[in-house]
Amino acid sequence: MANAYRTELDRRPPTSPREHLSSPVTRAVLRIQHRILSAAREFFAARDFVELLAPIIGPVTDPGTRGSKQVDVDFYGHRYKLMTSAILYKQASLLAFDKIFYVAPNVRLEPPETASTDRHLAEFHQIDVEIAGASAHDVQSVLTGLVRHVVRRVVADLPAELELLGRDPAALTGFVDRPFDRMSHTDAVAVLRELGHPQDPHAEIDWAGEQVLSDKADAPFFVVDYPKGSRGFYDRESRGEPGVLRNFDLIAPEGYGELCSGSEREFEYSRIVARMRETGENPAKYGWYLRMVREGIPASAGFGLGLERFTRYVAGLPAVWQASAYPKLPGVVSP
Repeated sequence: MANAYRTELDRRPPTSPREHLSSPVTRAVLRIQHRILSAAREFFAARDFVELLAPIIGPVTDPGTRGSKQVDVDFYGHRYKLMTSAILYKQASLLAFDKIFYVAPNVRLEPPETASTDRHLAEFHQIDVEIAGASAHDVQSVLTGLVRHVVRRVVADLPAELELLGRDPAALTGFVDRPFDRMSHTDAVAVLRELGHPQDPHAEIDWAGEQVLSDKADAPFFVVDYPKGSRGFYDRESRGEPGVLRNFDLIAPEGYGELCSGSEREFEYSRIVARMRETGENPAKYGWYLRMVREGIPASAGFGLGLERFTRYVAGLPAVWQASAYPKLPGVVSP
């Protein structure tokens, strides 16, 4: 049966919701995505996390969106933003609970050329986590456990869907009992340069570089400790290694690229304002957030796992749009 529908797994976006949603491939993918979400909720419930509903609009949103544009909306005469990421609200949520998660919608108007990367959507969701008092290593351990739990559940519960999609379960189960390797940003840059990729040592690993590293891997792995200036003001700078951020990305194997970003958070008022100014942000825009920080928020760490990207990897899909019921590709006007 897998071969009967394999021709549908190409990079051609759907021409209509009917074509996409009636496809056996789409139904199999969305069943896998549903199981990913239910397994994630099982995992978090067993560890006393509280699920909250993420905001969709706010006066400001995450500025660290790697070249994409934010979307303005008129909120009763005030210019608000659609959320590109709920990081600031995750920090606020820790005033209520010590361990929280969202399944959060995000809108980022990515450059139109990213429609051809097979990894970008203009509208997507993240499994967002934040933990009070946690370190980067703590949340990496939570993320590792989450990925393992989800993969085990999908492989055990949906073998027919994986078979239809032509996804070999052995490609997933081979790593579930192994620790995820870690590579520093410095080492990742060195590896890429040895392979002939001109990676900037002061910047995020670019998309082509992520692809190179991902192609070489046979299991998910972490790239850790990005240089200051490569990420937003909320990623915490190491106190022992100035200029190094206590953050990470999770990279999938098989060429699927980045699945997740996370970090310890800056939580002290003076450091956040200084970092905002260093990154060119106007602190006056962040009034509600900075008032909250001045009054005190917990130290924390967290991550955002891209749901559609994770679904794409688990299902073995050529393109991330196949992991959305109503895909919005960058630069493509669609329902």
